[in-house]
Amino acid sequence: MDRRDFFRAGLKKVTKTVVSEIDSRVEKKAKRYIRPPYALNEVEFLLACTRCDDCVKACPHDVVFKLSAKLGAGVVGTPALALLSKGCHLCEGWPCVTACTSGALKLPESIDESPDSDKENTPPLPRLAKVMINEATCLPFSGPECGACVPDCPVPGALILNQEKPYIVPDLCVGCGLCRQACILEDKAIKIFSL
Repeated sequence: MDRRDFFRAGLKKVTKTVVSEIDSRVEKKAKRYIRPPYALNEVEFLLACTRCDDCVKACPHDVVFKLSAKLGAGVVGTPALALLSKGCHLCEGWPCVTACTSGALKLPESIDESPDSDKENTPPLPRLAKVMINEATCLPFSGPECGACVPDCPVPGALILNQEKPYIVPDLCVGCGLCRQACILEDKAIKIFSL
């Protein structure tokens, strides 16, 4: 290896380490909010998002909102989901995604969006968040019946009753938060966490 190759290899290794560290910091910070459906990974999302508000305006349920400056200059004005107060309705046609012209929100490439395409081309549901039932506060775990959350789950089999108690099937749940929205308790028994 000559001197030039040695320095190239060293520079490449340093660059890879720096990029990895930046990615790690950005991903760690992103655990404080939940991005809209089909968002690119956080670093790519921040590079692509123009903060145009088109996805915010396109959401028919006002679930998408702009992050405030409190979270830092790097993310201010970028879209997130208000899953602690509202659920994502997993809208047909994904209006928030189709409104995004920058590609920060992007349907999987294998999906044909033409009107002639069949249901076989329906994109797989995006994973939005992790959902957990707090058994200490959920009514059916202490005796009274409830189950208000179960009928509101839009994903078949993702939220079921097991001996009259709600159970989230982790492999099916996409984290839309509609079950949390339906919870009748003031201090919601369903908790939402970023991925």
